[in-house]
Amino acid sequence: MANDTPTCTSDAKTGNQKRKTLGPLSGLRRPSLLIRAARLGLTDYSRTRDLKRIMRVTTLPAPTRAVRDLLETEAAMEEGRQEGLSTYSVIRHVEVMIALMAEARLLPHGPVES
Repeated sequence: MANDTPTCTSDAKTGNQKRKTLGPLSGLRRPSLLIRAARLGLTDYSRTRDLKRIMRVTTLPAPTRAVRDLLETEAAMEEGRQEGLSTYSVIRHVEVMIALMAEARLLPHGPVES
């Protein structure tokens, strides 16, 4: 299984992350604290236990679909974080990032379908 966890370096100007590896997460630029928290959570992630709750679905989707939907959810959360919305939850954002990183590891190598 390939390690598709973002390899990030900090951007001194913005505090955001830069990813060194390729994959569906390559375009994400997030604060280092968010990435570090998600990486730590990967060790306890259980797809069967956590993914339904995080995605709010009744059946487990295929990894390709999970990544696509999680990317959409995470993008909306990032927008809320940047705008300072009162509905933003850092805990939920970390949970979504954990699931996103874990599901990205399950993807086959090659292009991801949109």
